[in-house]
Amino acid sequence: MADKIKSVWMVSREYDSLAGAGGVKDVCRQLAETLVHEGGIEVTVILPRYGFMDWKALGFSLLNLSGASGAYAVDINYTGEERREYISCLHREINGVRVFLVESRRFAEKLGVYTYTESEEEKNPWQSQGSGHLDYFAMNILLQKSALEIMILLDEHPDIIHCHDGHAATLPAIMREDAGYRHYFRGSGAVVTIHNGGTGYHQEVADLPFAHAVTGLPESVILSNLLDDKFDPFLVASRYAVLNTVSENYAHELQETSEDARTGWLGHHLLERGVRLSGVTNGINPQDFDPLSPEKLGLAAPFDPAEGDLGGKKICKEDMLENCASVREWKLVDQIGSLRRDVDLPLFTFIGRLTDQKGVDVLLGSLDLLLEEDREFQLLVLGSGTPDLELQLAALTRREKAMGRICFLRGYDQALALKIYAGGDLFLIPSLYEPCGLTDYIAQLLGNMPIVRSVGGLVKVEDEKTGFSYRKHSPEALKGSMKRALRVYRNQPEQILSMQKEAVRVIHEKFTWEKVMTRYLVLYEQARGMHG
Repeated sequence: MADKIKSVWMVSREYDSLAGAGGVKDVCRQLAETLVHEGGIEVTVILPRYGFMDWKALGFSLLNLSGASGAYAVDINYTGEERREYISCLHREINGVRVFLVESRRFAEKLGVYTYTESEEEKNPWQSQGSGHLDYFAMNILLQKSALEIMILLDEHPDIIHCHDGHAATLPAIMREDAGYRHYFRGSGAVVTIHNGGTGYHQEVADLPFAHAVTGLPESVILSNLLDDKFDPFLVASRYAVLNTVSENYAHELQETSEDARTGWLGHHLLERGVRLSGVTNGINPQDFDPLSPEKLGLAAPFDPAEGDLGGKKICKEDMLENCASVREWKLVDQIGSLRRDVDLPLFTFIGRLTDQKGVDVLLGSLDLLLEEDREFQLLVLGSGTPDLELQLAALTRREKAMGRICFLRGYDQALALKIYAGGDLFLIPSLYEPCGLTDYIAQLLGNMPIVRSVGGLVKVEDEKTGFSYRKHSPEALKGSMKRALRVYRNQPEQILSMQKEAVRVIHEKFTWEKVMTRYLVLYEQARGMHG
């Protein structure tokens, strides 16, 4: 019988409470903490120390790895130029998880996780706000090589190295193809989780000589792992690691349907290699979003959707409407538009990136249609994204038929997001594609019934049982589902109450991280069995 998994290292560009841009931060932290507290496993997470992170204020300290300075060298070669970059390591323990930050000039000069910020553009106009870092591939390789070097310097041999998304997916190949790494890590397995396989999310690189130089991988490995003539980290990972996606249905879509066109046919290329993607639907820690702990979540009152006790939810809604009744100054967001102080009007909510992938273009079209037929509702949006979609949404709030009924809070504020989840009645998730989805869980735990396009991981929302769902990606289809939800909300409050209770019950039964963890332990055992 194989020895129990004892140690796991996670390599990620995000970690909740430190640096994040999407769901990766939540998955990484919640899975790590569950492995520690429920699995009895030692977990280490390593990520960059970005320029917006004050490591001293965050409680980190310098880890002395090599000499008094704590600095060490990592080979980051460019085409025709042998180079080294000097790195140090910061560390602390967070809720039982050992967390390392890689300190380097390359990371420290970045003020956003993946994209340039407004302040960076002001200093350097070529660093356009919202555009991806030009040296993204070198950043990724620096993180991955640093992780391997730190393990060696600490004389640690993890059972599993869990690589999150394309930013870390080249590590298993580097670990197996470099002779020194290969022998040192002969007892370590690797898992690569594809959080988003969509085109543009692979962290691929078209400059093949550069990919060869910076990774140090043999040219034959580079050339045999091309997707659309670009070196693809997910594709190369398939030879050296166990691959999974973040829901069973997303794995199915990528390898058995035409939805895989959105990935550049990554799933089908993997299938041709005999690689079957595992699907493990992300979990959630319900206690992190328990409305019976209003002080912890910053809510106006406690309530309990699981028991149908929703008096406090009405108070939370009144509080949110009061805050949005007139345009005011917020700390982290800009308010455009306002809402009426009418707690009886159904309140739609949306929280997320304003992009076509999240279906915001379809949402705008559906609102045009719905406002012609029904104006007795309100909408509150929190998020930022594509400038054109931001402008369209802002313009909508100023149109006569929507004035005083649609409020756009541009930007993001986690505390404000929780208030919106708790204050809303119906939560919109009209995604073009969605590998898993976490916002539907949060909305359900806070009594806000999701309206989802039944795609990817969103199929876990059962129509008129734990939320509302529809299939076609169009303004008409979304409008129809919103109208149906309004009808149920207004005419069948007992059904809404039943849905709220059932949604929380299903999460506790199927989707806690404690239950999901067991699926990852199976993948870890598979990964450990394929090394050597």
